[in-house]
Amino acid sequence: MTATDPKIVFIGGAGNMGGAVIGGLLAAGYPADRIVATGRDPQKLAAFAKCHGVAAHSDTLAAIGDADVIVLSVKPQAMRDLCTGLRSHLDGHNPLIISFAAGIPLAAYRRWLGEHLPIVRAMPNTPALVQTGATGLYAGAGVTAEHRAITERIANAVGIFLWVREECEINQIIAVAGSAPAYFFLFMEAMIEASVASGFARADAERLVLQTALGAAKLAMASEEDVAKLKRNVMSPGGTTECAVKRFEQGGLFHLVAEAMRDCAERASEMERELDR
Repeated sequence: MTATDPKIVFIGGAGNMGGAVIGGLLAAGYPADRIVATGRDPQKLAAFAKCHGVAAHSDTLAAIGDADVIVLSVKPQAMRDLCTGLRSHLDGHNPLIISFAAGIPLAAYRRWLGEHLPIVRAMPNTPALVQTGATGLYAGAGVTAEHRAITERIANAVGIFLWVREECEINQIIAVAGSAPAYFFLFMEAMIEASVASGFARADAERLVLQTALGAAKLAMASEEDVAKLKRNVMSPGGTTECAVKRFEQGGLFHLVAEAMRDCAERASEMERELDR
């Protein structure tokens, strides 16, 4: 692997997540001539490459020939066919493989790609699209310190990252970060609908709710206090906030969130069994 700027080939690079990571890397100063994007749609791929100044290749097999890192950014259902098609072209070649797909265990990648390859499972989330993502990482056998360093460089380009020690913990990452943007969007949606029902114009409700969500997140990240204390800071005894928070608590919000996150992680485990074939 090239020590300074390894050549990274993004398979599915013109898609949302691959494109977000490429954009983040470029914004962080990664050289465009060390990035290649591949994809099935030649027109979309060409437009993406022109916009970002990276190389584009519609022939994936040709593109991976001298890759130091191959990022698999395709849907889980397409992963088996992709990997089995790559296998014979990776014999004698030992690039780092980073997969963005949920629900596919390392054992499956080893069967499809070969036992010799170093593989990292990465679970980014959609805020990576605006460089505020959170990515869970798990390193398989053969992943070196150098491999970890380039993986961290890629993950850092779109937000923060967390390495987990056990592969099963990736499913917990999915529950707490990978799927979690939808939880917050759901809560925002509920607040917007309640505001509209109370008489606000939808545009005004959206503006107020989204700005408040952004402000709360920024305040939490900037503060040395935990979120429970920040919650209490907003609450005056017998006041309006306390009244609203009590309603959430009486409605079983904590229990409901815990159940939802457990369901999410269990579904991720089910997907692993379904896709590990």
